[in-house]
This record gives sequence, structure tokens and C-alpha cells, in this order.
Amino acid sequence: MSDIQNLINAINEFRDERNWRQYHNPKDLAISISIEAAELLEDFQWISSEEALKANKENIREEIADVLIYSFMLCNDLGLDVKEIVEEKIVKNGRKYPVNHNG
Repeated sequence: MSDIQNLINAINEFRDERNWRQYHNPKDLAISISIEAAELLEDFQWISSEEALKANKENIREEIADVLIYSFMLCNDLGLDVKEIVEEKIVKNGRKYPVNHNG
């Protein structure tokens, strides 16, 4: 079993032990991803990246984790393989944005 699948299993176990699955439908998971991403942005608002990392590194870590947790849950609920969709997107982006060695 992959490391990603082990993480998803741990996330699902945590959720299921608390009977939270009833609240985790695709729409609400997508909303939660957006909310957590906005909370991540707050750590950087009005200051430089360096200042944000110095002042807010622990909260930044937590907000990134929240975004990933909800993203993994959404992928799992939709039957999407995280590794596969990321690899496919990298290939697609490579075609869309080819390396320009001339400048």
C-alpha cells in the first residue's frame, strides 16, 4: 500500500471514529478546501513571505495539512487516485507550458 493510501486510510479512520462522514460530501469538501486555502493566505497577508514564515510557520503547516486532508478525502470519495491525477496533470502542464531553452 502506498504512503498516500496509508494517509487516506488514517484520515478516514479519524473521520469515521467521530461519525463525520455524514458531513463530508463532495460539495462540502470542496468548500472546505477553499476555506482552508483562504486561512493559509491570511498568514501571508500584508507581509513578505519571509516575515510570514518567521511569524506563522506552525500555522502555515497546519493550514497546508488541512488543505491536503480535505483534498485527499475528496479524491477518495470520488474514486480518484491522487498519484495518478497529479502525474497526469504534470504531463498535461508540460504540453501546455513547454520548456523554452531560448530565453
